[in-house]
Amino acid sequence: MKTTLITLALIFLLACAHGAKPTPQKHYSLTGKVVSLDAKEQSAAIDAAAIPNFMEAMTMDYPIASKAEFATLHAGDRITASVDVSDDGSYSLSQIKVRPPDAKK
Repeated sequence: MKTTLITLALIFLLACAHGAKPTPQKHYSLTGKVVSLDAKEQSAAIDAAAIPNFMEAMTMDYPIASKAEFATLHAGDRITASVDVSDDGSYSLSQIKVRPPDAKK
């Protein structure tokens, strides 16, 4: 929990930083389940597994960079994706792949 709060505080501080230059991005692999979608904001609430060296497992909203990728998502989908984080603290998902449902035993 403490790591999560620190991570969120860092993201908030970075979001408040000013800069006109394009910022490089870091990319983190995400695995999770789509909980809900917000078409107006083009975002998805994702119940994500822990992302090593970035954040603990949690459910949070992620903007989706591509309209085409957003259109393929449904609540309940299990996905893998890239979390793209800029130095200014902004982030979004890209390279989204819907995983096939688990086989029934």
